Amino acid sequence: MQMNRRSFGKLASAVAIALAATGAAQAQEVVKIGYTGPLSGGAALYGKNALSGIEMAVAELNAEGFEVGGKKYKFEVVALDDKYAPSEAAINARRLVQQHKAPVVMVPHSGGIFALQAFNERDKFILGAYSSVPSIVERGNKLTLMIPPAFTGYIEPFIRYETKRFGNKVAIANADHDYAKAWTKAFVPALEKAGGTIVADNPMSYNKSTDFYSGVSRVLNGKPDVLFIGGASEPTALVVKQARELGFKGGFMLMDQAKMDEMARVLGGYDLLEGSIGTLPVAADVREGTKAFVERYRKLHGADKDPTSEVSLNYTAVHLIAQAMKLAGTVTDVDKIRAQSDAAAKALAPERNPHEINGVRDNGAFEAAVNVAVVQDGKVQQIRLSDL
Repeated sequence: MQMNRRSFGKLASAVAIALAATGAAQAQEVVKIGYTGPLSGGAALYGKNALSGIEMAVAELNAEGFEVGGKKYKFEVVALDDKYAPSEAAINARRLVQQHKAPVVMVPHSGGIFALQAFNERDKFILGAYSSVPSIVERGNKLTLMIPPAFTGYIEPFIRYETKRFGNKVAIANADHDYAKAWTKAFVPALEKAGGTIVADNPMSYNKSTDFYSGVSRVLNGKPDVLFIGGASEPTALVVKQARELGFKGGFMLMDQAKMDEMARVLGGYDLLEGSIGTLPVAADVREGTKAFVERYRKLHGADKDPTSEVSLNYTAVHLIAQAMKLAGTVTDVDKIRAQSDAAAKALAPERNPHEINGVRDNGAFEAAVNVAVVQDGKVQQIRLSDL
């Protein structure tokens, strides 16, 4: 069979295009960012928010083009559902590291973080820890980055604000997972030191239940002035709704996992949250860098969609890790990457840093100025934590 010049030319062009495509694919290697978190169950929204921030950062890095040492790389997120179970998080992390060669695994719950800290140094991957439990960085794990500020910084200011406004009698009606237990362990002695009293204590399974009538009724029998509550935003909002329907007129201290803006969407506004104190909704933050980030997020997800701090802090964490890879000159040597994390934080562009992370401590904790929010007259008011 003979081939004419025109047919041969077409074949040659096709081969050239295929070879060029193959060369481009070979030139651009893939770096996997692992994620294990709740993508189903009562905490699914919380887990999906964290993942959304990671994916947003990865999309930006890939659009800009990412190079380390003159070599081009593309990031890819591999996300696995652990249903908020520490044992599942550990299984997922091993899969992410062994099968996908992920140098970084992001985890948004303390139980999973503690499970991974048992082997992440040995298996050589950086643990992106999205939880505010202070013992995460007290364990001396050299490959852990703790993304949000420790919750212990909120406790005394929250107590001062709520007890001054409503009274000293507090009931505990928070979630029953490891993170909530750690909050409660630190909260109770701080309240008692401030002259407050625990009049009822009834943690509930926020992630498995949607009916909190009996649990809330039990703590309201103690006639509290304030309820200390918190877990994922949606079930926390249902606890607030149940308390108001049962006649509770006092205030709420919200653990930092619960986000006021997400709760307000469940509750139809902020009226039922009157007298609450908690972390500041990202969309209510007046800082210029934060406002710009919110606008970019809305363009991607819709004008009525606001990012939570799970979104924004995980977003910044991925940009920080990518910057650390550049400074370290490697995408695989996790010890060198971790060593450059503080310099990377200081080198972050403002538009990549809506919370103004200004450093990473030797123990892996991110440093930033913290703002909180209170609800007065049905509106969110921003307050710097140091002013409380």
